[in-house]
Amino acid sequence: MGSIHAQEDWSWWNETHGWEPGMPGWRSFLIISPGYLGPNALPVPSLTKGVLETGKSFTLSADFHFRSGDPTQNMAGRFYYPFSDRIAIELYGVLVEYYSMSDEVRDERAARDRDGRGLATGDLYFSTLVQLVKGEAFPNTVLRMTGKTASGRRYDAARYTDSPGYYFDLSFSKEIPFQGNQWQGLPFASLGFYSWQTNDMDNLQNDAFLYGGGMELSNEKWTFTNSLSGYSGYKNERDKPMVYTLTVKRELKKNAIQFQYMYGIRDWQYQTFKLAYSWQWE
Repeated sequence: MGSIHAQEDWSWWNETHGWEPGMPGWRSFLIISPGYLGPNALPVPSLTKGVLETGKSFTLSADFHFRSGDPTQNMAGRFYYPFSDRIAIELYGVLVEYYSMSDEVRDERAARDRDGRGLATGDLYFSTLVQLVKGEAFPNTVLRMTGKTASGRRYDAARYTDSPGYYFDLSFSKEIPFQGNQWQGLPFASLGFYSWQTNDMDNLQNDAFLYGGGMELSNEKWTFTNSLSGYSGYKNERDKPMVYTLTVKRELKKNAIQFQYMYGIRDWQYQTFKLAYSWQWE
């Protein structure tokens, strides 16, 4: 009885995608690429700025992703712990996500989610960051090495990849004092490599050039950051996402609040508003 009911439940999907007995399984219809998944599946990594953060912190954020056919909201967390001024670790990921896809978006992604809405948990990322150069004639330099787990759920709904990945990059920056050292400018740039597993039996891995750059302006209380970042895969399956990011951070007595706006320029078709609160300690 269970197999009969399962066949009846997914008959709409078989008809929509032209699946017949003997054809490859439904997983082969999915495209593991940022342009065919939810906003948190393969996002453009946040940029490091050539300098390690000095304090420990835990950040909780509420993210609101706007896109016609796939409005998404989620809660995310980040833990950052420096062991010294030379090395730190970072853990981050989406704690819970609520999505609501239209029939058109659901079918384009070959998602097996009839009503196109539900809850999902995200992937866990873990990073090691190493300060290679700081305060020298050469620009500040940080090496970041990050692994992506396959902990995300709702692969059948095209929300996450159900596969591992990794990226590493080098970020560079140089301080520029303004107005008698009351404000400090920090131009920064990064270059790296991003790789993730796909379900394409001929090309089981997509490799991408990772890049980004921007400008930060800060004083004791405020930090303003503008940046452009992305990565460029080789399969030409909407795998070249590029985003613009504006971040405003306000330091409190011990903690901090942050507002962030992200605009998808290419292959990541969302506009995102993020509100975050950070607990900070030395």
